[in-house]
Amino acid sequence: MLPSDDILTEDGFAPKGTGRILLIACGALAREILALKAANGWDHMALQCLPAKYHLYPDKITDAVEEMVKKHRDAYERIFVVYADCGTGGLLEAKCKELGVEMVAGPHCYSFFEGNEAFANRDEITAFYLTDFLVKQFDAFVWKPMGLDRHPELRDMIFGNYTKLVYQAQIEDPDLRAKAEDCARRLGLDYEYRFTGYGDLAAALEKQA
Repeated sequence: MLPSDDILTEDGFAPKGTGRILLIACGALAREILALKAANGWDHMALQCLPAKYHLYPDKITDAVEEMVKKHRDAYERIFVVYADCGTGGLLEAKCKELGVEMVAGPHCYSFFEGNEAFANRDEITAFYLTDFLVKQFDAFVWKPMGLDRHPELRDMIFGNYTKLVYQAQIEDPDLRAKAEDCARRLGLDYEYRFTGYGDLAAALEKQA
């Protein structure tokens, strides 16, 4: 649950104040965005998250973002979309241009957490990535949706072309590291820990501030 100060009122109007910016974000990024807001004193930014489960259904993202922008744009000075392409095949970027709003650069959150330039220079087509959110929600977003809880024999069919699981950590947390390593074991993959912090997400929000 997001703090009440960061949720829009039911009538859709922004909290009082000038220069307010609305961040429309993937729910999987909520904790990271709130942490950056608190650390930098970005009290003029309000956060509205779309369901994190759209991570599994990227075809829903563009329409949902458009609806949110049209619903709230008159109440804010600016709107910033905290999604990368995220599997929309360029549709989200085109829609944001049409709506006149900016968005985070990059193909997906794994890229901007590491830094888009650094990520692009890696040759990791056989890597499976987890962020803090996905480590915490591994069963809900990976294991069960892929049917591995019911049919564990599907594991090698689904992950047979992967060689390693890369945990991109936003915060240092020994419990999450242990859980990520267990996720790699369950998938039959090598494990690599990579602390990324907030990467290009922090820079993108700072630019908006």
